[in-house]
Amino acid sequence: MNGEEETVTGYRRDYAFMAGDPHAITHDEPMFSGALSFCRRRYARDLSGVDVAVIGVPHDTSVTNRPGTRFGPRAIRAASTNLAWSRAWPSPFDPFARLSVVDWGDVALPPGDVPSAGARIEGAVGEVIATGARALLLGGDHYVSYPSLKAHAARHGALALIQFDAHTDTWPGAPGDMDHGTMFGHAVREGLIDPARSIQIGIRTTNDEPMGIAIRDAIAVHETPLAETVAAIRERVGDAPCYLSFDIDCLDPAFAPGTGTPVAGGLTSHQALSLMRGLAGLDLRGGDVVEVSPPYDHAEITALAGATLALQMLCLFAEAGGGASRTDR
Repeated sequence: MNGEEETVTGYRRDYAFMAGDPHAITHDEPMFSGALSFCRRRYARDLSGVDVAVIGVPHDTSVTNRPGTRFGPRAIRAASTNLAWSRAWPSPFDPFARLSVVDWGDVALPPGDVPSAGARIEGAVGEVIATGARALLLGGDHYVSYPSLKAHAARHGALALIQFDAHTDTWPGAPGDMDHGTMFGHAVREGLIDPARSIQIGIRTTNDEPMGIAIRDAIAVHETPLAETVAAIRERVGDAPCYLSFDIDCLDPAFAPGTGTPVAGGLTSHQALSLMRGLAGLDLRGGDVVEVSPPYDHAEITALAGATLALQMLCLFAEAGGGASRTDR
């Protein structure tokens, strides 16, 4: 039991606070109780020796339709307890044995103040990656990817973007607009991402100006073998350092009803997870899972999908190209 002392009240669980070993096995903590952290990982702001920090970003001030994603990080953490009792399936290894992963907690955000929120998110991510650890964000609406990309580009230069989404999020908007549908357009114009190495998967809304980013829309994913989509992503990204952003509305509403702007005809959970597994070995520098909106969810369907995708992203971090996860320290 991770070397913990047994007491009259049982083992000292609540690994979110009490785990001493960053690789602690948490399979014995009941799914229905205990302090919540992502997959029972220890809460920590001291990132000495840490490979990946999971960061909650409870932001929904940038939505254009239904709000509620400020509750997303909490819901994803709660659903992740369903995944912490066993090794990630079907991975041949336990990502928590290979990586030291902590839950960093949430970025403190001022409601209604998007510029200030952006600065705080960028600052938090920047502090994490300055240590050499990698950042995995739990949103929050999709705007949160923009300040995260700013922090990553400041350290790594322009990144290839792998975006799973129903929407391109490159619409021009009104002058000065910055929301969850325009931020990747800003990112291209500001040189945060390299459109020639970037690709969007699952798109099923009309945008006639993709800004140089390749699109593998939902129809293409459904009508061709998944291996062809994996090959298209890998060919586009190549050996470039990349950032992986998964908007939960990439999934069909049948698999992710709890989101602000659902679009019919999306990917299944199986398709999405299979495609993500196919990205093993890419030079993944950071990522996020966004747009989980618990007020519109049912039976934790969307939150569980988000938690499972985030766990799969940790597996990708463990297999990231360019060597071990701490080679850029």
